[in-house]
Amino acid sequence: MAEQGGGVPDGLQAPVVPRMILGRKLQRFRENVGVTPDEAGYRIRASRSKISRMENGRVGFKERDVEDLLDFYKVTDAEACAEALALARLANVSNWWDSFGDVLPDWVQQYLGLESAASSIRCFEQQFVPGLLQTREYAQAVALLAPEGTDTDDIAQRVDIRVKRQALLTRKDPPQVWTVVDEGVLRRPLGGRGAMHAQLAFLAELARLPHVTLQVVPFARGGHAASGGPFTMLRFGEPDVPDLVYLEQLTSAVYLDKPKDIRLYSKVMDRLGAKALTPPQTLDFLTEIRDET
Repeated sequence: MAEQGGGVPDGLQAPVVPRMILGRKLQRFRENVGVTPDEAGYRIRASRSKISRMENGRVGFKERDVEDLLDFYKVTDAEACAEALALARLANVSNWWDSFGDVLPDWVQQYLGLESAASSIRCFEQQFVPGLLQTREYAQAVALLAPEGTDTDDIAQRVDIRVKRQALLTRKDPPQVWTVVDEGVLRRPLGGRGAMHAQLAFLAELARLPHVTLQVVPFARGGHAASGGPFTMLRFGEPDVPDLVYLEQLTSAVYLDKPKDIRLYSKVMDRLGAKALTPPQTLDFLTEIRDET
């Protein structure tokens, strides 16, 4: 991976990832010299909880605070200091979804940041086509089902957000995407016959991309391992950012990062892939369903 000045890798498209990387580095620096979070907070005129939020990548960073902490932690290596300050600058950059802040809750913005920086995205869906793979018409039909209401402007913005996300599929360094969906996703009509035809055709188009794998678990194969419902697994190319499992709820989201949880969901994903139709079979299945509807 190419590098920018200060030793920061290219491709850190979202501030949430630089925040996580810098937070973990600062935590290691602090622990190496035996400084407590209370002492670190006092040094930068902040609280223990502020240090905790910084080390967990939940807030932005002031360069002055980072400089003060590096000095307090006795970090003298010029390259390490330059990298930390470069990460602090990246942690505060704006992204395209910032302009949608009035319709995007914080937990959704955090996910968009992680998604845009992931090197691998694996997901299972059983009700809707995954958001990353939806056409505009299909996305609009899904948005109309949301409990937030049917305000025309809000729906239009939510649809714009969903469509804009797809830019990562055609960028120079796209993530590897592996999606497994239940047959019910393809059978459930949303937006009318024309919209579903277009959606199925779009799925087939995306499935032919070299970095996109799409599989369907047909009804005929019975139950499957994802008894807990939809989930998304994110993997990153940076060693300081752990794999994450994302579980979305109506008003919030849960992230799992414990190794045992990652292993469990990885096993479920593998079992889903083994039970599902192969990618070539899935393409044929998409055509069959489109012809039936």
